[in-house]
Amino acid sequence: MNTPAHLLIGWAAFGRGNDRKIAAAAVFGALLPDLSLYLLAGTSIFLMGISPREVFNELYFSPAWQAVFSVDNSFFVWSAGLAAGLWLRKRWLVALCGAALLHVALDFPLHHDDGRAHFWPLSNWIFESPVSYWDVHHHAGIVGPTEAGLAALCALMICLPNWRRLSTIGALGLMVMEIYVVLPGFWLTLGGT
Repeated sequence: MNTPAHLLIGWAAFGRGNDRKIAAAAVFGALLPDLSLYLLAGTSIFLMGISPREVFNELYFSPAWQAVFSVDNSFFVWSAGLAAGLWLRKRWLVALCGAALLHVALDFPLHHDDGRAHFWPLSNWIFESPVSYWDVHHHAGIVGPTEAGLAALCALMICLPNWRRLSTIGALGLMVMEIYVVLPGFWLTLGGT
């Protein structure tokens, strides 16, 4: 899934209500499984001058990058964090790890040839789904609008009880970003240029 959708879904699932700290923990937790990619790719492209093509066609699949992705996309890492949060009765930790675990669970079936080792440290196996959230050759034309619809529903869940709050601006901003990243793939599926 696209990161803005993850943020909205994690926020709606674990961060709604009047506690801003819990909402922030949920949004940050929903970001954490993608954060290493942003840091590695951003450093490579903007600081080291490596072409995006090389970053996403070569470095992304390198053993070093995949090792990092294995840790922050592990069902076991986030499940352990969630269990610790529940056991310690720390709502912020439950929100953070719950949103991260939800992110990983939603990503698992939506990566065709660019998945992660979700069962690390027990296994480095990577599931190759027949479905992709971004690749139009693997049903992104269906997945993208479905993802955007789910993100829109989550944005409404966040905004409606808080329509006068700053959270409304944040949720709507994330929804605009989601539409921005989903629309080109949907257009290509329809035969646009």
